[in-house]
Amino acid sequence: MTSQVLEVNTHSPAKEKLYVFLLAAIQFAHIVDFVVMMPLGPVLMRVLDISPIQFASLVSSYSFSAAVAGILYGVIADRFGRKVLLQLCFVGFMVGTLMCGVSTSFETLLTGRIVAGCFGGVLNGIVFAMVTDLIPFQRRGAAMGIVMSAFSIASVIGVPIGLALANAYGWEKSFLFIVVLSFPIWVISFFVFPPLKEHIQNKSAFEDFKRFGKLLLNWDYARSYLLILAISISSFMIIPFLSPYAVKNVGILETDLKYLYLVGGLFTIITSRTIGKLTDRFGAYKMFATLAFVSFLPIILYTSAPPMSLWPFLALSAMFMTMVSGRFIPVMTLVSEIANPKDRGTFMGLLNSVRALGSALATLIGGAIIIESTNGKLERFDDVGYLSISVTLLAVIFGAIINNILKRKKAHEQIDLD
Repeated sequence: MTSQVLEVNTHSPAKEKLYVFLLAAIQFAHIVDFVVMMPLGPVLMRVLDISPIQFASLVSSYSFSAAVAGILYGVIADRFGRKVLLQLCFVGFMVGTLMCGVSTSFETLLTGRIVAGCFGGVLNGIVFAMVTDLIPFQRRGAAMGIVMSAFSIASVIGVPIGLALANAYGWEKSFLFIVVLSFPIWVISFFVFPPLKEHIQNKSAFEDFKRFGKLLLNWDYARSYLLILAISISSFMIIPFLSPYAVKNVGILETDLKYLYLVGGLFTIITSRTIGKLTDRFGAYKMFATLAFVSFLPIILYTSAPPMSLWPFLALSAMFMTMVSGRFIPVMTLVSEIANPKDRGTFMGLLNSVRALGSALATLIGGAIIIESTNGKLERFDDVGYLSISVTLLAVIFGAIINNILKRKKAHEQIDLD
């Protein structure tokens, strides 16, 4: 364990806070890009005249390309400094988002989403690898909570602004706003982060591919991939269709969708930090299992919600977002300790690739199950909810397995110290 925290012990608490804040800002930028597509669903389905499965392809294309790029990143992750990879991927992400902002059709928008996903999806893995590099395990749960609260902050600030711009000037302006937002964050990150090159090993490309294969087939690591795959699938069967269902079935106006993300995001900002601290206090697996079972209620209520007024719907949405998104904090904290320090970049890249693949598959699964009736309503969304709960139960089982692996590792480390 000492080797894992050797580097981070050289950083002062003030520097740790600065690193976490900037990593959260990077998460905020690329998550706004990913998340804003979902509330734009009703607008895109109407303006571009696309079906639920076509909309699902727009959302899933980002994740599919992120999954493929994540595999490549996994091969090269430990050959380069984290900062260099972060800078390059941030530029690629901004180019892809700019392509979305100048799109004029379903096909060109789909192309832009693929490019943005290639780089934005990899950013997610780099950020979590840097959190693990820079923050000791005993404070990592809180750090993960702050970084992952970027999803909530994106919902509170980024998505409502993006939707307001879309309503006023057209959906394309949402993506141009993200590019303008991202550029100063990219500049600041160049000056703030250390190179983070301590993990680099001078090996041939053949040796890297051989090592990559070993990490891919490492049984302890593989079970971490299964956990991330399950929790991603259980969440993203539902999340992309929150807005279309709200408009078509619940009766929420398109112009009121920004309040869904504003209110839900505000609550998750608070709960994300709380969940992070509770994760450090009670243990990652206990928190994950608790949140997993509690999340069943909002999943059932949301996916079968009848027509209702705005305020009750906002309360329901806030409960759904806090519980479902909150599950990722203890899960990421749990799996972050599985990898050896020399494997961390590759492991996080593979983990992120699996997460993206799970999100993409889940979106397509949800889009294939949901049917748009002749009156414009979405049917069988409740079936998606029950399927989500079933996959969550599998994730709880995988989480227990990972928790036992960590206990075994700590016991062996204690024996070695004695």
